[in-house]
Amino acid sequence: MRKQKTNNTSTSELVEHILDTLSQKDYVPTHLEELMRLLRLGEQKKSVLVRTLGQMEKEGKIARIKKNRYALPLDADLIPGRIRMNRRGQGTLFPENPDMTPIPVPPEATGTAMHDDRVLVRREVRPGDPASARGTVIRVLERARSKVVGTLLRSKQLAYVAPDDPRIIADIAIPADQASNIPTGHKVVVELREWKSRHMSPEGEIVDVLGKATEPGVDMRGIITHYQLPTEFPRAVLNEAKALGTEVREAELKGRLDCREHLVVTIDPDDAKDFDDAICLQPVEHGRMRLWVHIADVSHYVKPGTALDKEARLRGNSTYLVDRVIPMLPESLSNELCSLKPGVARLTKCVEFLLDRDARVLSVNFHEAVILSKRRFAYQEVRDILRAPARDDLGRMLHAAHRVAQLQRQRRFKRGALNLEFPETKIRLDARGRVRAVEVVEHDESHQLIEEFMLMTNEAVARTLRRLQRPSVYRVHEPPDPEKLEDLRALVKAHDIACGDLSAPGEMMRLMKKIASHDAAPALSVAVLRSMKRARYTNQPLGHYGLAATDYTHFTSPIRRYADLLVHRALFGGKSSVPDHARLAEITDHISTTERISQDAERDSRDVKMMAWFESQLATRQEAQPVFEAIITEIRSFGFFVDIAALAYSGLVPVSSLEDDLYRFDAAGVRLVGRRRGRVFALGQRVHVGVLRVDRLKKQVDFKLVESSPDRRM
Repeated sequence: MRKQKTNNTSTSELVEHILDTLSQKDYVPTHLEELMRLLRLGEQKKSVLVRTLGQMEKEGKIARIKKNRYALPLDADLIPGRIRMNRRGQGTLFPENPDMTPIPVPPEATGTAMHDDRVLVRREVRPGDPASARGTVIRVLERARSKVVGTLLRSKQLAYVAPDDPRIIADIAIPADQASNIPTGHKVVVELREWKSRHMSPEGEIVDVLGKATEPGVDMRGIITHYQLPTEFPRAVLNEAKALGTEVREAELKGRLDCREHLVVTIDPDDAKDFDDAICLQPVEHGRMRLWVHIADVSHYVKPGTALDKEARLRGNSTYLVDRVIPMLPESLSNELCSLKPGVARLTKCVEFLLDRDARVLSVNFHEAVILSKRRFAYQEVRDILRAPARDDLGRMLHAAHRVAQLQRQRRFKRGALNLEFPETKIRLDARGRVRAVEVVEHDESHQLIEEFMLMTNEAVARTLRRLQRPSVYRVHEPPDPEKLEDLRALVKAHDIACGDLSAPGEMMRLMKKIASHDAAPALSVAVLRSMKRARYTNQPLGHYGLAATDYTHFTSPIRRYADLLVHRALFGGKSSVPDHARLAEITDHISTTERISQDAERDSRDVKMMAWFESQLATRQEAQPVFEAIITEIRSFGFFVDIAALAYSGLVPVSSLEDDLYRFDAAGVRLVGRRRGRVFALGQRVHVGVLRVDRLKKQVDFKLVESSPDRRM
């Protein structure tokens, strides 16, 4: 039975009533007049209803179908969600309903949608073939961004801006008088106007000129503007942070476990400034050990509803660009009062593990504590200590901690966790922001020590929250889509690697063990990674596929992640300290989005610096240009992609650059074969490459095959 409503209905009640009416089993899509009758609204409410329906349609809550009839989107096979584009214009809709699988959207069906827009897509599926689902963009519900950063260019007839983001494939037309005083090739910021048809270029208005692309700082300003990253904190936020002071006050220690005499240390990168976590391992009776994991107590300072809290939630996380950090919290908190610096008292949320002699967890306790870190270690220092005999109490503790971490690591892999560690690099810049050095970061035993303890902590907290049935935030990683698993299975079989049903628990881990000993291991490992879904935040404990963990959350980095701050509140503050499930669902969607934006910005900041560096190599003499050892990771008819491990950088070797023969693509064998000489390029093959060209507009570096002398290889 439908709910009875009066003509005094508020807007929110009217929205609820409309949704309730359209969801009834006997509802048939109908027009405005009939809907007014069903809602029992008088003529005087018609204008209110029209406005409400228009807003709901804009938000994707309802859909207007043929003959101006209204229905729920799903009932009309219309799916709201975010569309993500690739460089070729292919789109993928990620539905707002997390239970629905992504839907491919062909380039010709993307309409006027741009990367990351919120859109409404009509789904079309061949009967009996769910995998055939394809989408067509019906409406853009919300632009991901109103401003676009790009390069001002000119043709004979007009001026236009080529977007920096290669996933925005349409150039933006600019009024000629607007661009008359701006040099061609300058970076500009464009405010988008309405884009009515994909058959016409979108139009825009230049609102800022960033400068010549090669000028120092312009590249980072462009990235910050494009991703709408906040560079300053509001005055109210800074005032709240300042009022908290610079030191822990004596009154704040009341009721806390005093761990200031413990041998507590931090282990971080050499250039870190915000220290979230610290550890201490103590021997106890009968060969047992007590592991203390201390996490910065941000929740003590950042209270719900404050300006600090609202700004942290809005930012979602810190963003680490190549040349700077855009923090979630003001530096007086992130780098000082909350940071677990050595030699000063700091407040923590502490997880205490009692371990047996084989490092199995016997019990877990949670405390509010105070510590005084005895030393701040860089990873390299810990690595050196672990590779030599222990000389003092600190060294002995780190050696014991290493043994515990390795036992935990072995058990984690035994239960089915995937080893998805890939080479990372750190880019060092000079004073002008140019690449000075690119260093490979080895994921060695010092990294593993901290990583295993943090994983233990996150799992223990997640298990406890689920047992207590408290609303909270969980970090989830869902199993790959069946179609992607089938594609992966076909690829590894083409390399004579047998595998079973990859959706079965443990089978992916067994496959990765087989891959590890194969000649094409690096390339196949990349293929495994590409088959995975992206981890995200949600308010439901859905488990973590990659870690083979039933329960997982983020607890260990509250200085730089809002998710962790919410988890601290849920664990130590109870139900009243966190939002309800509905509000948490909104927040987890938001922080999943901010995380993705930060990851994209961080990748772009690295790429623009590397492209400038590659460009500088092209400017040197031919014989002085470096040659890189690379591995073939993907093969297409137009060339093959290579990964340069020393730079953690990938690019294309176009088939047109292979001048020694005419190459054909062997799809069955996934290789390129020379027609005359029979030379083969196959997945996993090691080659040497040099820079062929750099296209800043496309954000693309192409490489060429080089038969080099050993002294030029990098």
